[in-house]
Amino acid sequence: MIGVGKIVRRTGSVTAVLTAALALSDSSGLAEPNRCSLPLRHVGMVFPLDHVDAAWTCRLEPIIAHYTTANKIGPIRTLLPEDVYLYLLEHPVMTAALANRLDLGLYKAEMRGPEAFWATDGEGTEGIVQPLYQDRSTRIYFIEGTHDGRFLPRVSGKALVLFKLQPMKDGQGIESIDNTMVAYLRLDNKLYSGLLSLLRPLIGTVVNRQVVKAFDAARRLAGAMRDHPDQVLFEATDPPGLPDEQVAFLKAALTSMHNPAQRPGPALP
Repeated sequence: MIGVGKIVRRTGSVTAVLTAALALSDSSGLAEPNRCSLPLRHVGMVFPLDHVDAAWTCRLEPIIAHYTTANKIGPIRTLLPEDVYLYLLEHPVMTAALANRLDLGLYKAEMRGPEAFWATDGEGTEGIVQPLYQDRSTRIYFIEGTHDGRFLPRVSGKALVLFKLQPMKDGQGIESIDNTMVAYLRLDNKLYSGLLSLLRPLIGTVVNRQVVKAFDAARRLAGAMRDHPDQVLFEATDPPGLPDEQVAFLKAALTSMHNPAQRPGPALP
């Protein structure tokens, strides 16, 4: 487990969560999960890592115990009702497609199996994201992938990303949600083992930027939903349109956001 001070000092490569994070899975892993354990407290917050499937425990333990960098990011506020924000998190392909169509970024995402999905920011970072646990206030992700950037050669790694979500409401009753992220990154590249002390500040800067950006599609889309609802709906329905159930959700969400009297908003499926 790492403390707040240490995590801040090591700020860096968790954003390699998507900046340098995300490589191919290591072979260590899934055998004998009873021999491994994961801390529950991270930078003063408790995450239910004991609820993660036991088969993942030994795969996650070295990322926390021998991380390259570890960061706390946030809280970052997103001006969306809780139900809408959670829906966007749980439908990454839809969120990435809308953000791309609205020129909010070069995001792309594709499902890879029933839960895992491939994602790219269109700027050199890509990887497979595996949701491991979720409840109303928590998300836990395992990411493996690569990053090709201007300041670093191609790097690969694995990351554990922990989200804590807190619904908020201001004095005018406007709803939002605060997202605090704790990210551990372990680079695969042996090249960095001897140069890590010199490279960590650079890796940290790149990683922080990429991690936030990688999970930033929902926040950017939130701004468009508030400021340009008609354009969001147009892009959702313009051929090839999004699936009918997603369009129906967006219509209900946009109506509830711009006509508060019609809340409560759409329920999660």
